[in-house]
Amino acid sequence: MTHPDTIATYQSVADEYRERHGDRSQIRELAEQFVDALEPVTRGDSAESPRVADVGCGPGWESATFADRGHEVVGVDLTPAFLRTATDRAPDAAFVRMDMRALGLAADAFDGLWACASFLHVPREDAPATLREFRRVLRPGGAMLLSVARGDGEKVGDSYDDDRRRFTLYRADRLRELADDAGFSVESVSDGDWVQLLARA
Repeated sequence: MTHPDTIATYQSVADEYRERHGDRSQIRELAEQFVDALEPVTRGDSAESPRVADVGCGPGWESATFADRGHEVVGVDLTPAFLRTATDRAPDAAFVRMDMRALGLAADAFDGLWACASFLHVPREDAPATLREFRRVLRPGGAMLLSVARGDGEKVGDSYDDDRRRFTLYRADRLRELADDAGFSVESVSDGDWVQLLARA
């Protein structure tokens, strides 16, 4: 998330957001797909745990899932209330308040980058550079999973009282094009209500 109104809204509705979206059953299959995609990156004689960046980690639901799998997880978000909850939920993960457009993370440091319902908060004009930043922190062959709302243009949220969150919507072909242009090799794109893209650095 990037726009101040988006951050302010999430901060003000953090408890309600956790209650509404705490059932992760619809995300579980996507998370499993991502974990499976990490295997070719981490296979070999290395004893290191896979390193995963959860970008736009929110309250840390998937950070906890990945940490429970033995992965080394760094969660990134801009909403303080989410980061506090994430730290409690996934004590074995590290959490940092950071803008995804300028990740203060080392280059070639991660085996996977998970950005579920977060990249859609990046303004459209910043999307290409943000994807290049995602690629920068991934090791060669590292997996990236993006999940964004399907559609055209931009919209302002309407799910909460005084909802001022900003959303950038994508069609599958445009998201694929952006990933290609950022130097990723796209492995799959699904095109339902949400566009889900799996690619490798």
